[in-house]
Amino acid sequence: MTEEKKKNIRSITAIAALAAFLVLLAGMGVLKRLDLTVCDLLYQRGEAFDGEIVLVGIDKKALEEFGPYNEWNREIMARLLEALNKSEDCHPAVIGIDVLYAGESEEEADTFLARAAAQYGNVVSACAAEFEHQWVWQEDGSYTSDSFAITAFEEPYLALNDVSAKGHINMMLDQDGFLRHHLLEITLPDGEKVPSFALRIAEKYKEVTRQESIKRPSTNHRGFWYLPFCGRPGALDESISVADVISGRVSAEHFSGKIVLIGPYTAGLQDGYLTAIDHAAPMYGVEYHANAIQALLWERYKTEAKDNMQLLLLYAVLVCAGISFWRFSVRSSSLLWAGLCGGWPVLCFFVYQAGVILHVLWIPVGVTVLYAGSLIYHYLCEAWRRRQVIQTFQKYVAPEIVEELLKKGIDALKPGGEAKEVAVLFVDIRGFTTLSERLDAGEVAEILNQCLPLFAQCIMDHGGTLDKFIGDAAMAFWNAPLPREDYVMDALKAAMDMAAGAEGLSDRLRERFPKLANEEGRILSFGIGIHMGKAVVGNVGSPKRMDYTVIGDTVNTTSRIESETGKRLREGTEDGARGSVIYISREVADALEGRIEATSLGPIALKGKAASVEILRVEKLL
Repeated sequence: MTEEKKKNIRSITAIAALAAFLVLLAGMGVLKRLDLTVCDLLYQRGEAFDGEIVLVGIDKKALEEFGPYNEWNREIMARLLEALNKSEDCHPAVIGIDVLYAGESEEEADTFLARAAAQYGNVVSACAAEFEHQWVWQEDGSYTSDSFAITAFEEPYLALNDVSAKGHINMMLDQDGFLRHHLLEITLPDGEKVPSFALRIAEKYKEVTRQESIKRPSTNHRGFWYLPFCGRPGALDESISVADVISGRVSAEHFSGKIVLIGPYTAGLQDGYLTAIDHAAPMYGVEYHANAIQALLWERYKTEAKDNMQLLLLYAVLVCAGISFWRFSVRSSSLLWAGLCGGWPVLCFFVYQAGVILHVLWIPVGVTVLYAGSLIYHYLCEAWRRRQVIQTFQKYVAPEIVEELLKKGIDALKPGGEAKEVAVLFVDIRGFTTLSERLDAGEVAEILNQCLPLFAQCIMDHGGTLDKFIGDAAMAFWNAPLPREDYVMDALKAAMDMAAGAEGLSDRLRERFPKLANEEGRILSFGIGIHMGKAVVGNVGSPKRMDYTVIGDTVNTTSRIESETGKRLREGTEDGARGSVIYISREVADALEGRIEATSLGPIALKGKAASVEILRVEKLL
């Protein structure tokens, strides 16, 4: 298996592991509260009630007329029922009393209320259960924990219970403190099933109006179903005071054939709850029941998708997104991230309209974490590549040039190259072939390993770019990749430093190889050639192997000028006692006129050049 494949496998494994970790966090409920809030904002938008439900409130006006609520006797409710049930032809289809009348009170008032409720058999009374955590004994002698055990049950007093239907009014808040679900039915310890207040009223209304029976919503293991609220607090068209109905200020005809809900409708009675459709304003209990009744009548139920299925979907999306982020560019990854984060809530909304509830935040948050991770990954990879480039390029050019290149960015290194004015330098060890014949391979390498670093250091000290080493020679150029103000002089100064360095290096090598010293005690010297002119600078090569180099006639001419130093030494026309020599072209001499002292060697025919080239030997800087 190739290293590239191993790297891919490691990366995909890391992405899969991170996706699994995010899925685990989602499954543990880390995002639960925030997700519920976002789901409420997206899903709970409300619709207009159909006008079949009317609220009759025990409101501030009624309290002012009949006194404090805790002092009311059951006669007031009886009078209200009589006012509503005016005649056989004029009465509500169903009357729901969201007040718990448990236990006996004044006999006359209890009888009055029961007789009023029995008049047309259209009353639904409230009952309520108490739930606690409890250890339940099993038939096999063991105990099991039940956090939803019914420990008490309050129902209407016997006379009212006999003449009215009953439904429980238990409202269970979700863990975040909001009403979002409706307990459709409870099962008492004796096995009796008690429907909710809303369900009993809705079923009775369907029965009275001779409509098809209600298709009940599917519930979870506790009997809850997700309630799509029809309106915010106060969204019902009207709320009529108990006082106005009893006094006749609102006629009974107004309620004929409708569902009438009677219950507390003022803040002082402490019957308000925060709901999924409005996290700020409390909704009265009677309004909550109205919302549940309307949802049951419409049968537009919403089913919460199983968490395990959503977790599997989350994992699949995260793995695919993570691999895409890893392989794509930052731009493409950003577009994918924006598409997923923006598109998923839209999809959730349409799926909700079709009746299925999905977690809105799971995928956007998970994708965002992976996207952020991919940005960090790309940044670290880029930083690593940048470091590699710096470390590699610093072997060729001075650190300050590397820093300047990094500031200017990729434009400073355009692929394919560009034509620039440059100064080119070639340097080699004079008489190295003869020298190497007297040494073994290890000793030759030892000398090279001291000469070549000297070349590199001198070039970099003066802002040059070290192009390459060629055996015992080196090539460098100036004014590229970045321009330099006095690049020709910089090249000459580097050459002068090489010549001076050769003297010190010879002294050190003489102690190591005394037999190699010539009559002057010198072991080695350098031949250096410098020329300037137009050349192509850039990346040259194949996709698998490229060099940042300079090519053109200027380079060839410089090489020929440097070769002339060795040729003249071999022919005896150049005094070997001089040590290192620096030859320059007329173009270089003209560029440095007045700043150097040079001796012309005359026009010289260089190999491969049709015309002769004037060469000058540099004597010193002025």
